[in-house]
Amino acid sequence: MSHFVVAGVTHMETIVKVDKIPIEYAPLTQAPHTIFTSAGGDAYNESLALKWLGDEVDFVSVVGKNDDLGFLNPPGRGVTLDLDYVLPVLNETPAAVVLYDEERRQQHFEDNKDIRDAVYDIELFEKIAKDSDMIVTANANFCRPFIEVAKKYDKKMALNLRNFSREKEKYSKDFLGASSILYFSDDNLTEDPYEFIRSIEAEYKPEIVILGQGSEGLIISDRNADIIAHYNTVKTAEVLNTVGAGNALFSCFLHYYLENGDSVYAIKNALLFASYKIGFMGTSNGFMTVDQLQQWRGIIWDFRK
Repeated sequence: MSHFVVAGVTHMETIVKVDKIPIEYAPLTQAPHTIFTSAGGDAYNESLALKWLGDEVDFVSVVGKNDDLGFLNPPGRGVTLDLDYVLPVLNETPAAVVLYDEERRQQHFEDNKDIRDAVYDIELFEKIAKDSDMIVTANANFCRPFIEVAKKYDKKMALNLRNFSREKEKYSKDFLGASSILYFSDDNLTEDPYEFIRSIEAEYKPEIVILGQGSEGLIISDRNADIIAHYNTVKTAEVLNTVGAGNALFSCFLHYYLENGDSVYAIKNALLFASYKIGFMGTSNGFMTVDQLQQWRGIIWDFRK
């Protein structure tokens, strides 16, 4: 079991299944079981995934000052997040709407409210960060001071930068340079994926880069092990909802990589974890347990040897 501090944005999130993206105009569309609303956001989803895998998690985020934090721990869920480090300092909790279709395309609409002006209690963060094994963060403004805390206590950082683009790279250079493990999605990528990874490694010197490629799988580069490889997706369930798959994959990878330091073993488990996740509606549902994951590993990866 590892101890993670996971910091980032929390949304009230509405997921809508549509026939295809881009959508065609219609004054009314009625379709049962296609709209799902719950808490979401990278840090929230990653914290849940790591808890399901048995890790100790300090969930660090900011929400609306008038919100009941009970929405972060709905009844009937198998794990409960500690909310001691979720601070109600915003005027409103950020909101997001995600459209997705059967081709795994997604269209995100985000309203981050006043989060750009949020300030997190750095002494509170320092209290939990110094005893952690890894700090997992987003590139939100309120997370920026956490970089110096990580350096102060010599803690490794992992960064989920799903919406990376060259035009906005300058706003994340401090996060990129401070992080040992980087996760990207190729949603906005216009470069050759291997050249992109090599350029990131040359500029920022991370240990590991993971580039998610949706239904095509992913590429992982581990400089210490001198590995760069593409892995296809695997199938453990019928695809119902792909929103949150990247968060699940990243979390599972970190869990196993910190456990044994084997990036190939970790990424194979992460692919299983994410493939099961997309068989469930809602970004915070459908996480495998460690026992389930090992059973599926025997069926899929060990069988392929």
